[in-house]
Amino acid sequence: MNATTTYQPRLVFCLSIAQLITWGSVFYGFALLMEPVEQSLCLSRAESSLAFSLALLAEGLLAYPIGRLIDRGHERAVMTCGSVLVFACLVLHSFISSAWEFYAVWLGLGAALAATLYTPAFAIVTRRFPGDFRRAIITLTFLGGLASTVFIPLTSWLIANFGWRHALWFLAALHLLLCAPLHALVLRNAPINIAPQHSPNQPTPMHLSAHLRSAPFLLIGAFVVLLMAATSALPAHLVSLLRENNLPEAWVIAVPASIGIMQVLGRALLFFFERHFDVHLANRLIPCLIPLGLGILLLAPFFGAGNHALVLCFVVLYGMGNGMLTIVKGTAIAQYVDMQQVATLNGALGIPVALARAASPLLMGVLWSQQVGYRDGLWAMLLMSVAGIACLMLAQQHTQQRAQLPDKK
Repeated sequence: MNATTTYQPRLVFCLSIAQLITWGSVFYGFALLMEPVEQSLCLSRAESSLAFSLALLAEGLLAYPIGRLIDRGHERAVMTCGSVLVFACLVLHSFISSAWEFYAVWLGLGAALAATLYTPAFAIVTRRFPGDFRRAIITLTFLGGLASTVFIPLTSWLIANFGWRHALWFLAALHLLLCAPLHALVLRNAPINIAPQHSPNQPTPMHLSAHLRSAPFLLIGAFVVLLMAATSALPAHLVSLLRENNLPEAWVIAVPASIGIMQVLGRALLFFFERHFDVHLANRLIPCLIPLGLGILLLAPFFGAGNHALVLCFVVLYGMGNGMLTIVKGTAIAQYVDMQQVATLNGALGIPVALARAASPLLMGVLWSQQVGYRDGLWAMLLMSVAGIACLMLAQQHTQQRAQLPDKK
């Protein structure tokens, strides 16, 4: 028997708390752990960075099988075991004494992230609330967007006062005492199947293999990968880029922090106002904020000392766009491909998304030169984002045309 499809704020809030803790303690925690671990294990920056790349690779490799488990109704076991695995790996992390142990721990954490971060959570609320999944996803990302705001200062304080090894014990306890029980309690009675939702914008049911070869899935996949590449390239280079534009050091620090605030603001605006306009039009317009922001950043060097206003425009456009883009990417498969197998289909994008996240910062660095700085890299990211938006528009068009065709039985 299927679970109720009535929207449950308590379930969504509990999942959101777990997202806040997992993003903050693991994903954002690595940047704070990197330097003390390097000093303890005598690692170079390249050697320590490899651990996070391995985690992303493991997350991508496991996205598809975990998606299959969720679509078969095992969401409670997946997310509860994922939280327990985070706990175990963080505890083991506190005892590492060699590089191979460091890498092994982060491979385990990558596997745990595949079972606990946005992709499985989005799939779960989509399957449980087929008529209200977009509102649930916006709520999840709203609290998830606060992870860096809460956990970067918290983890930094823990490391400064107790050392990085003991700090990991506190972070691990959060997963055992909060995340795992929350997942175990609220994810009971998982729906096995979703009744088909026939609407002008929802395609008729197809077999999984047919979906994987379909134009809408391939186009949405290209959209997600290209936009992921465009938005993953900038964070690692943003401080250097702003310094090249001769901004004061206070601005260099404030701009990345302000982007995080704009992300949360964008998601809040979407939550309260999206019911007043067409969701498919919003899906087309929101990603356009990314190339607009990158274009403004390309113009900034030409204004010399007067580029502060342009940088502020970049912060607003790119920050809000990136915040709302998470919702568009998280709902696109359900809206334009298939809702019944959403976890599996999103999981099929795990490896290409992981590769895009890992490769784009490297590409940005390769395209940097002393003569032109980051100009060529910004152009590459802008063109990628425009190409991705074109793929999304084509997917919408394909889905609309298919919905208009009579069913052949």
